[in-house]
Amino acid sequence: MKYIRYEEKDKIEKYGVLEGELIREIEWDLFGDYMPTDITNDINDVKILPPCTPTKIVCVGLNYRDHAEEMNSKLPEDPRLFIKPNTAIIGHEDTIIYPDHMSSRVDYEGELAVVMGSRAKGVNIDEALDYVFGYTCLNDITARDLTAKDLQYTRGKGFDTFAPFGPFIETDLDASNLHIATYLNGEIKQSSNTSMLIFNVPKLVSFISNVMTLLPGDIISTGTPSGIGPMRKGDTIEVHIEGIGILRNYIG
Repeated sequence: MKYIRYEEKDKIEKYGVLEGELIREIEWDLFGDYMPTDITNDINDVKILPPCTPTKIVCVGLNYRDHAEEMNSKLPEDPRLFIKPNTAIIGHEDTIIYPDHMSSRVDYEGELAVVMGSRAKGVNIDEALDYVFGYTCLNDITARDLTAKDLQYTRGKGFDTFAPFGPFIETDLDASNLHIATYLNGEIKQSSNTSMLIFNVPKLVSFISNVMTLLPGDIISTGTPSGIGPMRKGDTIEVHIEGIGILRNYIG
């Protein structure tokens, strides 16, 4: 099932279930009990928002075997974690702002994102998926020249608009074998499969929850495959993930 967060002309934020081209509005809590209503909207008549409002986005660096080879890096023994602030969040069809006052190279990184459905603290690998609500697309926008210069990734990964994700949360999905691709101006740049992950989703949920408490709506972005590269103002970037859809953004 695909869940969507959106606003109508009245600018009131709402949640719904996607039924073809129609959105069926739901009441109450997306991550708890909710009730479908009789109210529907055409998806083309609303603004699609980021599908949830996480307290944090926990990202995983160097988590595809092909990307490790691309970076001439050894495979990590443990997941390499960093956090993006929630002020970096934008949604489908929104504009990524190029911070040319500080950076001269901004890259795309298409990624599968895990959306947590319940509070997770110290969970075991075998039960980790019980805490997952669903999956979405995320683009881990990166100021590559800054991450190469800094000792850590906060500045290069944390600019406003550097965490576009969406457009939907898909709940009926096996994330272990999904094709993932990134297109820049219609040209394919990244193409891989989540089977290439070094640390899979259950491992990541368990590992991260033993570091910090994950809350409903929090995001784990699982890493990017090989093929990373720069973007320029005026470009269009798309992340395609099998079973979820397409996240499209513009560089401005």
